[in-house]
Amino acid sequence: QVTLVESGGGLVQAGGSLRLSCSASGRTFSRNAMGWFRQAPGKERVFVAAISWSRGEYYYADSVKGRFTISRDNAKNTVSLQMNSLKPEDTAVYYCAAARGLVVYTTSNQYVYWGQGTQVTVSS
Repeated sequence: QVTLVESGGGLVQAGGSLRLSCSASGRTFSRNAMGWFRQAPGKERVFVAAISWSRGEYYYADSVKGRFTISRDNAKNTVSLQMNSLKPEDTAVYYCAAARGLVVYTTSNQYVYWGQGTQVTVSS
């Protein structure tokens, strides 16, 4: 059984930082692109960041560029999201996802494995 488990969410003041981690089990995702998405209350799930299997390609939503950094450790089957300079509008449930294969996508329908999500709340 394939599972993705996120951790690291929590409550932080505006301007603060959090580091989200996603641990995969059940199979290796070293040859899959990985991504982070988020969903705020009453809104659709949106793309945040993605990384290729080789770590040579990175994609970020405009809203997080310069503040968030995605990384991965293929040996540990993990992907992380370092979030700095957090804003109240970053408040959402954050999801880790694994894509179908090597290609990096920014749309959720190309991701086939999903974690259960971790809550990030940024207070003003």
